[in-house]
Amino acid sequence: MLGLLLARAGVDVVVLEKHADFLRDFRGDTVHPSTLEVMHELGFLEAFLERPHDKARDIRAVIGGSEAVIADFSRLRARCGFIAMMPQWEFLDFLRDEAALYPNFHLLMQAEATGLIEADGRVAGVRARTPEGDIEIRADLVIGADGRHSTVRDAAGLVARDLGAPIDVLWMRIAKHPTDPSGATGRMGTGRFMAMLDRRTYWQCAYVIRKGGNETLRERGLAMFRADIVGLVPFFADRVDAELASWDDVKLLSVTVDRLDRWWKPGVLCIGDAAHAMSPIGGVGINLAIQDAVATANILAKALADPQVTVQALTPLLAQVQQRRTFPARVTQAVQVAVQNRIFDPLLDSDRPPRVPAVLKLLNRFPALRVIPAYAVGIGARPEHVHSPAVARAGLRGD
Repeated sequence: MLGLLLARAGVDVVVLEKHADFLRDFRGDTVHPSTLEVMHELGFLEAFLERPHDKARDIRAVIGGSEAVIADFSRLRARCGFIAMMPQWEFLDFLRDEAALYPNFHLLMQAEATGLIEADGRVAGVRARTPEGDIEIRADLVIGADGRHSTVRDAAGLVARDLGAPIDVLWMRIAKHPTDPSGATGRMGTGRFMAMLDRRTYWQCAYVIRKGGNETLRERGLAMFRADIVGLVPFFADRVDAELASWDDVKLLSVTVDRLDRWWKPGVLCIGDAAHAMSPIGGVGINLAIQDAVATANILAKALADPQVTVQALTPLLAQVQQRRTFPARVTQAVQVAVQNRIFDPLLDSDRPPRVPAVLKLLNRFPALRVIPAYAVGIGARPEHVHSPAVARAGLRGD
């Protein structure tokens, strides 16, 4: 997204992608109203929603057999009152296709960043590994948008502060049958929780476990794990054995919640999970990263488009990006840590059937209040809007 926004502003951009394509599973597949608003501001929304997706207009939870609506996105004063459930490869393919219409946008596939180039007390570029051999790319600015295990962050010597995560998540796919309910939901039982995302033909499931508990779970055996899942979702009983034939069908996500005290140094800036790794709670990580990209382009695009730009001129702008985006990162992580510590941590140790919390009873009694969690998840603490400049591009649809 940042590469697209900067190319749109006339900046010469090189994006490195270490894989050969974007076709990977078990990634963030929720495009929230805040991101859909950005797509509208760029003039992309209609074309974007032509890509395969489903609309989640609310989030529900089944707690001990009782259903509660946690968030109602249709109540938001937003252009799109829903979450677009779109595979991330569709999202990335769309952004790539739009960015490719700018001649100054360059995407290198199978190019993995391995380190930084430093000169005159600043970062002056990046080293990368490609099938044709190692390459060096000189740049006025290197952006580390390479996730929670960021190579750029480590190479720059930027240190993350661990905020703690008592949980891990097991991802799996389970077939969806026509008689199944629809939509995004969470299932909470005695000592167990699983989130389920409706992917039309299958359920994308996230089963929460104790941090470091994967080996213990495996020692209990796959049959016991299947039984735990059926205990949460009884209608999976007719398919779970076939869908989870071996442990290879279950992928571990080690949950990390951390944040850099300093996101930058001269010549380099980290954003997204590289600057603030998010818990999967709320599915907000990808959308917070998009907001980072928009804010970064708003602050940096004009300076980067100036061929006479200097390191001295860019450096204070990097600090502005961090100052702008630290507040929403802190607020969101604080909520996630509170949910982890106050809900999931005690739940995983409990041997009693869960009870519907008083706050959810209140949301059921007064549906209008569901807009509050919907805003927190779907819009966030500081939504960003596109203010970066735009230049003409080649091959624009309708031109």
